[in-house]
Amino acid sequence: MSRLFNCVQLRDTSSLMPPQPANMRITVLGSGTSSGVPVIACDCEVCRSSDPHNRRLRSSALVEVDAIKILIDTGPDLRQQCLENDIRRIDAVLYTHEHADHIFGCDDLRILNFVQGQEIPAFGHSRTISHLRKVYSYFTNPFQNGGGIPKVAFHEVSEAFTFHGILIEPIPVWHGKLEIYGYRIGPFAYVNDCSGIPDRSLERLKGLKVLILDALRYRSHPTHFNLEEAVQTAQMLGAERTFFTHMTHDVDHRKANADLPEGMELAFDRLQIDIDCAW
Repeated sequence: MSRLFNCVQLRDTSSLMPPQPANMRITVLGSGTSSGVPVIACDCEVCRSSDPHNRRLRSSALVEVDAIKILIDTGPDLRQQCLENDIRRIDAVLYTHEHADHIFGCDDLRILNFVQGQEIPAFGHSRTISHLRKVYSYFTNPFQNGGGIPKVAFHEVSEAFTFHGILIEPIPVWHGKLEIYGYRIGPFAYVNDCSGIPDRSLERLKGLKVLILDALRYRSHPTHFNLEEAVQTAQMLGAERTFFTHMTHDVDHRKANADLPEGMELAFDRLQIDIDCAW
């Protein structure tokens, strides 16, 4: 594992009480699947919709705990998401997995390096971090010239850790046959690109105030929950509020929301969720 900053500590959480920040805000930066919505060259009803809730950038979220800003995934729409949400600082990145729609905006972090004047730590599964180091090998290439080099420190994690006193718990889930991470931060969890949750992870997702969960479309899919499966999983986990994300253009926001159980709804780009963090 790479060296860790002084603000990061790996912990055995079996006897660890979570810290108690005063405020938590979740901003959904993108709620779309890998193609985004509208889809290129598509004239379907959702892609032509005038409802802004049906315009979906690639999935990502910003978690703010007090003054600390934690980004989940750096998709290819990161620049646009930062501009639309006036994001001027990122303190850390959590990676769910290494697919293109979740990592291909990483280079845009260099502008924030310039603004902040410091390196940004990024955390993820060992396989994900290995992939990121290959894709972005020029980050550490001393002969790279022109345009500036992003300063991102990649760290492999497999257990809960604290970052500036915030307890962050990687939650292994299945994306088809690929083990990836969801993340739990206090009363909030983000579980994207998910087709199954192992028993050992189900218990770690109980007692949530807010859950953001993958719900790709109505039809079944080998590597994602469809909407019916997502609803069943959300009912089993029992979060106070569940928001579904990573939707394709098969899902119309207004129509789908009308059929969801109480306490469940579709996320949408620029949605903000404030959570009472008296854990």
